[in-house]
Amino acid sequence: MRDFHFPGRSEVLATDGMCATSHPLAAKVALDILGQGGNAMDAAIAAAVLLGICEPQMTGLGGDCFVLYNRAGESDVHALNGSGRAPAAASAERLRQQGFDAVPLTSPHAVTIPGAVDAFCHLSRTEGRLGLDEILKPAIHYAEVGIPVAPRVAHDWARDAGTLQGAARSHFLIDGKAPQVGRMFRAPGQAEVLRRIARDGRDAFYTGEIADDMLTTLQNLGGVHTGEDFERTTCTPTLPIGGTYKDVELLEHPPNGQGATAILLLNILRHFDIAKMDPWGAARVHIEAEATKLAYEARNRFIADPDRSQQLDWMLDPKTAAELADRIDPNRAMPSAAPIVEAVHKDTVYVTVVDRDRMAVSLIYSIFNGFGSGIASERFGILLQSRGAGFTLQSGHPNEMGGGKRPMHTIIPGMLCVDGEPAMPFGVMGGAYQPTGHARLVSNLTDFRLDLQTAIDAPRAFADGGVLKMEPGYQDRTRKQLADLGHNVTITETPLGGAQAIRIRSDGILEGASDPRKDGCALGF
Repeated sequence: MRDFHFPGRSEVLATDGMCATSHPLAAKVALDILGQGGNAMDAAIAAAVLLGICEPQMTGLGGDCFVLYNRAGESDVHALNGSGRAPAAASAERLRQQGFDAVPLTSPHAVTIPGAVDAFCHLSRTEGRLGLDEILKPAIHYAEVGIPVAPRVAHDWARDAGTLQGAARSHFLIDGKAPQVGRMFRAPGQAEVLRRIARDGRDAFYTGEIADDMLTTLQNLGGVHTGEDFERTTCTPTLPIGGTYKDVELLEHPPNGQGATAILLLNILRHFDIAKMDPWGAARVHIEAEATKLAYEARNRFIADPDRSQQLDWMLDPKTAAELADRIDPNRAMPSAAPIVEAVHKDTVYVTVVDRDRMAVSLIYSIFNGFGSGIASERFGILLQSRGAGFTLQSGHPNEMGGGKRPMHTIIPGMLCVDGEPAMPFGVMGGAYQPTGHARLVSNLTDFRLDLQTAIDAPRAFADGGVLKMEPGYQDRTRKQLADLGHNVTITETPLGGAQAIRIRSDGILEGASDPRKDGCALGF
């Protein structure tokens, strides 16, 4: 239990339903949907789509999603891949011939076909109760009347506004500037898109005027996208992958997501007595940083399109983790892992909902970088993701850009299970940080038995690109000890990620927590 003498927040406790996400309005809408008779999937979709209006720099209809969920009364966890593919004519060789060594972030080459809309329509039809016409009403309403810009959103908006180009500037800037806190943001073009989806389903987005609007924008900039690329877009039901740590099982979405990285990282950490370390001390940060370098080096080599990912079984094998753990020197930092050859990002939204029937949904939804590619369709203002920058241009690499391929994704929804039952849907936003964020949250809960909110609030560190990024919550003494071990320590300018979680307690109570690094909250009833 937290010390009530100090600032902070308590877990939210409820019984009939709960949502935790990064914007209060989206959490409220999710509860409204539950109150109307919708289930957790209806509520999660409603909240996620609204977040594209609340936090347009993070996500939107031009992006992708991944989902983990169980059905009411069932223990089995299902996965859905809502990530889009590169256009059929995409070619790494063509970009190499043009002199590029990486996919340019703010170009049409970085734009993969949006996959989230097809996934939301599929999930609404197969898992929901209310139908698209009901669950999209809140987002349509707020896209028309507007939403006051929240503090963290305003901070990110100003930071990323330089990405916006062409029509995107008129759709996402106000008087040519990023809106300040409290300024109303409206998206009438997106309201019309959502009305058409509510009426006609996914075909309204992937064919006809809306698709033509996106296509014209991309083709005018030199994109190789076609109507067939949009029309054939479809989500893929799949199965989660998993690993155990102490008394819990961690389930992750399989490739092309990077969830296997979190499982490998925890498998490495199992070989060290983390629980006996100071939770905020140098020894723990050091071991975690070294394990992160090794797990991410494997990620960079092997995670790719599901049809081309290599060595997934090797990444999940406990023997692999044991061999990698032997490479860690508790007294000295190793050099950084192999350079990352694709772009990384930190802009995402996450939603988790649990309903009275204990259907649990873990949903993550993103346009990759802040404001994605910076390209928006002229008429409707659909901001297009830069997820194609997650490809590498390295010839022969499993994640090499190619027509019809899905790129390696950084976004990963998580689910903890206890005794075979879904026990905690959760997510830790933050781009490349996410596997480390998943592992740290699980370790905070299991090694140190922290309460859920404290486990989320706790300071974070991340070994990334030869630098050990540390939040200001660590003591100077700890940073110096890590520097003495050979780490290149820096203090992060922005917080590392943002977490949301709902724990389904054994007594039937729902316990929610939300990261103060974001504007959001957990709400229940």
